[in-house]
Amino acid sequence: MTGMTIARLARAGGVGVETVRYYQRRGLLETPPRPEGAGLGGGVRRYGAEDVRRLRFIRQAQGAGFTLEQIGELLALDAGEDRGRALALAEARLAELDARIAELEAARAALRRLAGACAGGGKGPCPILEAFEG
Repeated sequence: MTGMTIARLARAGGVGVETVRYYQRRGLLETPPRPEGAGLGGGVRRYGAEDVRRLRFIRQAQGAGFTLEQIGELLALDAGEDRGRALALAEARLAELDARIAELEAARAALRRLAGACAGGGKGPCPILEAFEG
């Protein structure tokens, strides 16, 4: 998997070419130099297995809910020496997810109560619509 074009790198990482370029602009992926002597502007940039690994790491970290800033920090950590900081980032993300889950569960419970009141079939306006108007 060496000598890939940006299109092949994008396919291998499950993203589009513009996403790769965006990650490059954000400093998450390196932009390899163009080879010399291939005409105006040089040749086509080539990517290797390490670029694919890094791109997949970014996508998986995004899937876990990390921000691009947090992913940049994770990428900068030394795998053998910075376990504490990686753990702190993961625990912070877990706390954010727990808070969001609690918020969603509360919203679901409220909507269930409203749906139950609406299903009661009483006269007058629908409780769901009344709840969102007030």
